[in-house]
Amino acid sequence: MAISVADLAGSLGPSLLRVLTEGRAGPVDDVVLAEPGEPAGQPGDLVLGIGLHSAAAAVALLERADAAGAAAVAVKAPLAAAAAPAARTRAPALVELQPDASWAHLVWLVRGAVDRAGAPLPGSPGAHDDLFALADAAAEIAGAPVTVEDARSRVLAYSGLQDATDPARVSTIVGRRVPPQVTAHLRACGVFRKMAGSSDPIAVPAGPDGMLPRLVVPVRAGGEWLGSIWAVARTPIPDARVRRLTELASVLALHLLRLRADAEVARRVSAEHLRAALRDGSPLAVPDPPPWRVAILGARGGGDARRALDLWEAIARRFGWRRPLLTDLDGALHAVLTAGPGGRAREPGSPPWLADVLARVRDPDLYAAIGGPAAAPADLPRSRAEAAELDGLAASGRLAAAGTVLLEDAWDAVVVERARRAVGPDVLGSPLRALREHDAEHGTSYLPTLAAWLDHFGDPKGAAAELRIHPNTLRYRLRRMADTAPLDLASSRVRLALRLQLAALPDAAGRA
Repeated sequence: MAISVADLAGSLGPSLLRVLTEGRAGPVDDVVLAEPGEPAGQPGDLVLGIGLHSAAAAVALLERADAAGAAAVAVKAPLAAAAAPAARTRAPALVELQPDASWAHLVWLVRGAVDRAGAPLPGSPGAHDDLFALADAAAEIAGAPVTVEDARSRVLAYSGLQDATDPARVSTIVGRRVPPQVTAHLRACGVFRKMAGSSDPIAVPAGPDGMLPRLVVPVRAGGEWLGSIWAVARTPIPDARVRRLTELASVLALHLLRLRADAEVARRVSAEHLRAALRDGSPLAVPDPPPWRVAILGARGGGDARRALDLWEAIARRFGWRRPLLTDLDGALHAVLTAGPGGRAREPGSPPWLADVLARVRDPDLYAAIGGPAAAPADLPRSRAEAAELDGLAASGRLAAAGTVLLEDAWDAVVVERARRAVGPDVLGSPLRALREHDAEHGTSYLPTLAAWLDHFGDPKGAAAELRIHPNTLRYRLRRMADTAPLDLASSRVRLALRLQLAALPDAAGRA
């Protein structure tokens, strides 16, 4: 599957590439250099504007790419912004490459992202292997054990010789995260603040629990802080070696960008596969076997689906769903859950697990509407449609949604809603027409009275209690209603038809 221009730019990050004009928003499957006198690419190509010295030259390249049917043109800042007005009338998208970025690095990263998008199972073990090799190289330069961490203090790779380090380092490697007491020490020393704002190496003094001094080298690209190199420095590292570590950090930045791009590409490709399966039942490659259930993850008050996707991904991973099957489709956020044995297993990604997560998050605005089981990918659109019906009922207030709502728990509301939509507000030749006109002309409450009587199976006391009137008053209304319109309430079919028509009328018509 090819990757779109927007997804490509999003996976590489704004510190390298950003879309200025979307153009035809077609997929990208190759990156090419425009040769003088030759067509500027072909369909699916990202054309590189190397060597451009003016906005006019950039516009001319856009025109050539447009004629060749290319997907996009990459131009360095600030020429890209100058060419943007003209690009809006051309089919290729215009993407801006940051001025300090290398064209060679862009080619490497784009081709890696395109390759990953076309792979059957997205992932990039090679990039991780490279990180461990770079960690070993950094350790050789520093003469000390090294870890490579991302901007959230997660360990991505580490060098050999870690047995010569301190307990804090061992805990960091085993737990893949810096221990809390060490994090507190680093914050007190201003380490994270310095890394976020500068590329200068940072000397960290010894800390709690036998923590040895550290040398930290920030890893940055295009001004963005991506991660860091941490060396356990029992003795100060010579300046010449520190400079070499700083040079290595620029190489490491490319690998971190590639890792992030691979992760983003994998996520976006997975989301697109999910969308296709939910739309038309396309084959779905997921780790858990069927049956599945489609859930719509809703929030009262609505909101942007893309932002909701980021929120729910964070929630899912926080509570153990390592590969959440989430995607936005038609303005709603969808999840494909595993039904588990009997639908009751509490494994991550199952309906009971989701119910537990919502209870623990304790956000009253969040809920999940879950459709019926899907035994095969072809059943997913049906499960999705059922989830959408439940979500519509919850959003309209006709169904109280607290936590998770399964189709089996609210099937009656779905059936009534389907019938209500099918009946519509037209009362046809029904006696409701005369009753509604009488209510409008004389201020009576015949329609709410009839609805209450039907809901309580003809019990005057129950219907009167709902309407907050005396049972004799209710009986009087029923006699007067019979004088106004013929009501054969002895017929079960008439009673059913009347109640469906009452349900289809505006809410005020069926209640006192």
